Amino acid sequence: MLEVLVISISKPLLIGVYHNKKLIKIYKEEGKTSDILPTIFQKILDEYDLSTIYYVNTPGSYMAIKVSYVFLKTISITKKIELKACSGFEFNKNSPIKALGKKYFINEDSDKSKDVKVDFLDKDTKIHDFELPNVIDDIKYSSKTLPIYNLPAV
Repeated sequence: MLEVLVISISKPLLIGVYHNKKLIKIYKEEGKTSDILPTIFQKILDEYDLSTIYYVNTPGSYMAIKVSYVFLKTISITKKIELKACSGFEFNKNSPIKALGKKYFINEDSDKSKDVKVDFLDKDTKIHDFELPNVIDDIKYSSKTLPIYNLPAV
């Protein structure tokens, strides 16, 4: 079983290819999601027969989430590949995620994105980079793949 995990909510864009839930290949690219994602996926689809695509649908860069969703949903439908979504907090040790200006998304619930607030950070707050896990067994995925927007209306 071959699966792909896409983390597009920050830079660099991270894509991992997994065989039997274990990481076998990493793609790490700087640039716009709209430019990079199709190029990398062309390589992946030429080389692998995927069963599932996972992507981060909250919180983070809204444009990256939207672009990823539309692109991956299209691939999912046309290639008959299952699409699932998950929270970005799964991949950065549950640390705050950049929101808007000097504000950050902060997960106040250990259930990974059940209670996300937007606020300024304390001086001592540690921010962890996003990382592709070596194994994707313990990640909480959802079949509800629409982007989740955590910012209040302006």
